[in-house]
Amino acid sequence: MSIRKSLGYIVLGLSLCALIVVIACGSGEDTSPQDPSLLTLERIFSSQDFSGERFGPARWLKEEQGYTTLERSSSHEEGARDIVRYDPESGERSVLVPADQLIPSGQEKPLTIADYIWSQDAAKLLIFTNTKRVWRRNTRGDYWILEISSGNLTQLGGEAKPSTLMFAKFNSDGTRVGYVRENNIFVEDLKSRTILQLTHDGSADIINGTSDWVYEEEFGIRDGFRWSPDGKYIAYWQFDSSGVPEFHMINNTDDLYPRIITFKHPKVGQPNSACRVGVVSTSGGTTRWFDFPGDSRDYYIARLEWADSSDEVVFQRLNRLQNTNRLMLGNVHTGEAKNVFTDQDETWVEVVDDLRWMEGGRRFTWVSERDGWNHAYLISRSGDDIKCLTPGDYDVVSIQRIDEEGGWLYFIASPENPTQRFLFRVPLDGSGSLEKVTPAELGGNHRYQLSQEAKWAFHTYSSAGNPQVIELIRLPGHEVVRTLAGNSELRAKVEKLKRQPVEFFRVDIGDGIELDAWCMKPPDFDPNKRYPLLLHVYGEPAGSTVQDNWGGRNYFWHLMLNQKGYLVMSVDNRGTRTPRGREWRKCIYRQIGILASADQAAALKAILKERPYVDPNRVGIWGWSGGGQMSLNAIFRYPELYKTAMAIAFVSNQLYYDTIYQERYMGLPDDNAEGYRLGSPITFAHQLKGNLFIAHGTADDNVHYQSFEALLNELIKHNKYFTMMSYPNRTHGISEGENTSRHLFELLTRYLLENL
Repeated sequence: MSIRKSLGYIVLGLSLCALIVVIACGSGEDTSPQDPSLLTLERIFSSQDFSGERFGPARWLKEEQGYTTLERSSSHEEGARDIVRYDPESGERSVLVPADQLIPSGQEKPLTIADYIWSQDAAKLLIFTNTKRVWRRNTRGDYWILEISSGNLTQLGGEAKPSTLMFAKFNSDGTRVGYVRENNIFVEDLKSRTILQLTHDGSADIINGTSDWVYEEEFGIRDGFRWSPDGKYIAYWQFDSSGVPEFHMINNTDDLYPRIITFKHPKVGQPNSACRVGVVSTSGGTTRWFDFPGDSRDYYIARLEWADSSDEVVFQRLNRLQNTNRLMLGNVHTGEAKNVFTDQDETWVEVVDDLRWMEGGRRFTWVSERDGWNHAYLISRSGDDIKCLTPGDYDVVSIQRIDEEGGWLYFIASPENPTQRFLFRVPLDGSGSLEKVTPAELGGNHRYQLSQEAKWAFHTYSSAGNPQVIELIRLPGHEVVRTLAGNSELRAKVEKLKRQPVEFFRVDIGDGIELDAWCMKPPDFDPNKRYPLLLHVYGEPAGSTVQDNWGGRNYFWHLMLNQKGYLVMSVDNRGTRTPRGREWRKCIYRQIGILASADQAAALKAILKERPYVDPNRVGIWGWSGGGQMSLNAIFRYPELYKTAMAIAFVSNQLYYDTIYQERYMGLPDDNAEGYRLGSPITFAHQLKGNLFIAHGTADDNVHYQSFEALLNELIKHNKYFTMMSYPNRTHGISEGENTSRHLFELLTRYLLENL
């Protein structure tokens, strides 16, 4: 294989990488007045042409009090926002907290609100500002308290350094706030302003009240402490990361000399942090740790909450293989932890985020695939009485709200079309009578933020090619009260674009298996012509690409490629996170990268057979992260099908990824060595025949640059030619730094034009 001579060079190192940037991007784009019907990289990535309307973050107050949201302040420069209260029925608007009230003493500008929390009586407001990034999100910052009646604005933390507080939140009566600072937990009294330090052993290795890297990335644990309902205790996670192997990254760009970034990262088969959960009195004292059997490095405490009581906490404890989830109640006074319910599977079980307490703590909701579908259950506190609330051949995607007074469970599902999402409800009595709340005439994807009493909701909906709309609706009739963000300007601009509607279809790959897919065609599509095809892929269990919703940036880029004469398609292979039943999702167990790439290849063969307008000699594939891995597997394993692949921020060797994610789907490496080998694209790099573009950020703490360099070495060993781009000090999203996203997609676009 050789790259087209018009490029003039082959990129095999960082020194030549700079050269491709100059050649690829030096000429820029046409600066003549833009045709509103055509897309350019400048319009997509460097302008505000397609910015959407803003709404929120919104907070439902008690039913009679309506809701609050953030709106731009008319009395200050851009960025300053008022907190506004609305009556949902009448629409009456009142500025509850003007930006003027958020100007600290001695300063000229109001606080920039990253997030806000009301006390239960709405008498105090907690404001998160001056935030700093911790791995994925900005979770460190400053917190301020505003007393609504007096207008008094004070900062929490005493003499704490700026941007060092995390996860501040009120106790139940709003008199105190707890927060994490430098891996220790503190409680601050809002009247006396005294600060009590509850833990004292926090260090680089001992982490209290937040999580280590892998728990944050794979279990989503960031806020790692919980106030008891009566405010007398705090339950929290503690991680001891000593013994976890260290990973090093080099920052070459921020200082005169390189800086080493070191963090604890457990790769497949390596030791995890020791994890335990304890309870400490909010008046001080020693922590009482809950007693769990076994080595705490070989199980996970994936969830922790108070069990609708100040005497017990509830945890979800998974074994290392993650095929057994034990729901346990821990006694605050004795430290005893007893198992009340166990969810098991031959493959893996999911952590449950939909546990809700009912009937004064006598029952709780649970979601499980135990009968082959993901269903909601009502379980007694003892675990003896288990009742399925949603029987039938469909999956519950997520629980939205329990209306205990009205006797309804509201949830998201899509029994008929797995590419869409709707709101349903069933009675809490277990009769299983399914009622669709989203109007039947609406397709697409729907999200809801229900009020506490399930009488109102913010309803966000969109479909492929149609930007989202946010409405206030009345439940259960789904009556639209008013539009909160209609995106009329954005929709008008999208309507002017030359485009075809997105086509959703299914691909029959044999043995009764049909895969969901979509297709975007050129605006002037002619079925008698032949077109190059670009496939967009993800293919891993963590997500899916074939959904009938607004696609944002990717949609615009794909549409721009349509306008340049490309077909763009996407197929969801088996194993992707779609509501098609347990067997659909779990059949890829211990064969990540193997079954999925085979499904993708079978789908492509079927598409080529059924759609003669697809040119079989011009088929490409691209993806990011898991999709990058899938793109590599495609072109390495099936070189006769794919002529071009573009892989970004990929895993080349599954042994290089973290314990929680990779072991969940592949098992332990000692037990599945052949699966790990055959599932890793690096194993088949020697089979490369087509055109390959790869890109990675050197500061990617999630999928390490190590994975990128390992693939480079393998390709070099086998004398394979490829094009590469390294983004200095960029993380997994490759978005940091001026013009980065535009630059990456410029390279991807030009690579396609040259090679497909």
